Amino acid sequence: MIDDARQGKFDLIVTREVCRFARNVVDTLVITRELKGVGVEVYFIEDNIWTMDGDGELRLSLMATLAQEESRKTSERVRAGQKVSREKGVLYGNGNILGYDRVGDTYQINEEQAETVRMIFDLYLQGKGSQQIANELNARHRKSAMGLVKWCASSVVRVLKNATYTGTKCYNKSRNNNYLDQHRVLNLDASTYLYQEGDFPAIVSKEIWNKAQSIRINRRKAVALRDGKVTISNRSSEDIWVNKLRCSCGYACRRDKWHVRKDGSISYGYQCYNRINNGSKQKREEMGLDSEGYCGIRMYGDWKLEMMAGTLFEQLLGDKHQIIQTALELLKKYYRESSRKDQQGNSERKIQLERIDTRLRNLTVMRADGEIGKEEYQQLREQLEAEKSRLEAEQKKAESVECREAMDLDRIQQALEELVHLKGKGVSRELIDQIPPFGPRNRCPGGPSGGGQKGKLCALGERYQGVFKPW
Repeated sequence: MIDDARQGKFDLIVTREVCRFARNVVDTLVITRELKGVGVEVYFIEDNIWTMDGDGELRLSLMATLAQEESRKTSERVRAGQKVSREKGVLYGNGNILGYDRVGDTYQINEEQAETVRMIFDLYLQGKGSQQIANELNARHRKSAMGLVKWCASSVVRVLKNATYTGTKCYNKSRNNNYLDQHRVLNLDASTYLYQEGDFPAIVSKEIWNKAQSIRINRRKAVALRDGKVTISNRSSEDIWVNKLRCSCGYACRRDKWHVRKDGSISYGYQCYNRINNGSKQKREEMGLDSEGYCGIRMYGDWKLEMMAGTLFEQLLGDKHQIIQTALELLKKYYRESSRKDQQGNSERKIQLERIDTRLRNLTVMRADGEIGKEEYQQLREQLEAEKSRLEAEQKKAESVECREAMDLDRIQQALEELVHLKGKGVSRELIDQIPPFGPRNRCPGGPSGGGQKGKLCALGERYQGVFKPW
């Protein structure tokens, strides 16, 4: 209509009332002014407003404000109604969900589709990624909720994240941004979702669903990008260096087969995804292109990472033998102190129990001699027996703890020595796994490809006075 007005196809727009034209003061005034600028007048029948009149815009502003306020009240009433419907467990949506058919106000399981849902969860718990599962579903000709054999990683993730499959209704997944624009916005904060037990059967158990969520969350890694930005990577790897390494430009690294050694073992190299996806900094400089933000680090071998990590931990640990002896002495000390405290507590409880038995006997004698009445006797006896039961329970618990197997200090010492021994076999993967991903602002002893190219950046450390300086 606005385009036709600009072309001069008409010169008057008739509207029943202001609220039917717009319920936003700004939109009403902007549009009517634009129409007025091209010679088109708007007439509102119920309010008898002509926008070309002298006081037309003033009256229109007042009526548009009232229309906007009415829209706000309507929005509040709708939200209140939605809250009541959520409390009553009303089922939202049109029912187009894989695994279920909507029948009235509830769901019924569609067995053929439900088998696809179970297959997705089973494959995910077996360690397969979302894209691998999508490929498997396409290969098996499994149909989606739309009845098509068309699967991708995102559609698999939607199934994995949907709590409906546990027989639960989920609310607050989306909302309107405000009552003026009425744009639907997805709620990406899953912690604010509202869950309510549904009246329909579950396809997967809550235990399986919770395991899938735990795997999905653990696979998400924050990766720093340029300009301080952060992205989330869902990539998971069994390689410890892939999980830990971050290039100086902020990107994660990929492992590739480098070459086969003489003994038949495989040597792997690690390279930055920024360089793989966007090209090298050196090549762009040779071509006269902008190289800002591009990575210039070439692939570096696993042997260099092992060597750097070994040197770092050697410097950090210092005298490993002394550290192990100190740890063993602390274990002996606090284990003995704990044992002494247990023994002391047992002795005190035994004395208290003997005292309670003596008081119970005296109490019986006093009752028999008529020194105390029946009610007082019953009250004092109940108090003493309750205290006796409490002490006996504590005693039994302490005795069960004393029956535990004594510490095997020789095995503990052997395990500690194997953990910190770095010569010949490299750094323990368990030891590396305890530290956070390596930061990008560290220098390595030579270039990523070896050969003494000093000053090149890598993700582990920097040679400083003959040692690797911890990041």
